Amino acid sequence: MKKNSIIPQVKQVLGSKIINFFEKNPRRYYIEILSRDIVDSAKILFEDLGFRLSTASGVDSESHFEILYHFSYDPTGEIVSLRIKLDKTNPEVDSLTKIFPAAEWIEREIWEMLGINFKGHPNLKHLLLSDDWPKDKYPLREK
Repeated sequence: MKKNSIIPQVKQVLGSKIINFFEKNPRRYYIEILSRDIVDSAKILFEDLGFRLSTASGVDSESHFEILYHFSYDPTGEIVSLRIKLDKTNPEVDSLTKIFPAAEWIEREIWEMLGINFKGHPNLKHLLLSDDWPKDKYPLREK
């Protein structure tokens, strides 16, 4: 960690929500949390520490789905990715659109490509695929 790093504060305020912490390099950090903690954790990063939501990534792994929410702390150039794992039988998580209206499109894309439901999302409809795309067929799912 750099001398002026925000990461000690992140670790302190997220505290017991942190399941796993990984420093990829001095400006890139991954923090695994439970899916039930995503809204509170994102709100803390944004409102209390001044991070901004950059984007999110959805991943279909062998045993679960993952969503990585990438947050930027612009004063130091540090990136924190909050990582959650979702069960494949009922992949859903609370939407971040109430905190970050700009999350609407990336959540729509992840829903459309992986079939992950974002509870409370105001407009889950096709963004990239045609409206007649077969229901329950997700292009980025393994099977």
